[in-house]
Amino acid sequence: MLVIYNMLGAWYFKCFLDLGLDNKISGRCDNCGNTSFKSSVKDFIFLRECRQCGMKKII
Repeated sequence: MLVIYNMLGAWYFKCFLDLGLDNKISGRCDNCGNTSFKSSVKDFIFLRECRQCGMKKII
């Protein structure tokens, strides 16, 4: 979806992509559906690792 708006005489364009995120169940692993994670933060990067399958994801 593309949104165009005028703010203080300048035109701004924002593009929102439909990534299909509404099909995912929030708070669960994308791979196995588990809810237990090992989380860590390093250099302002939040890394989440599933405790069951080991899949890592940057949030």
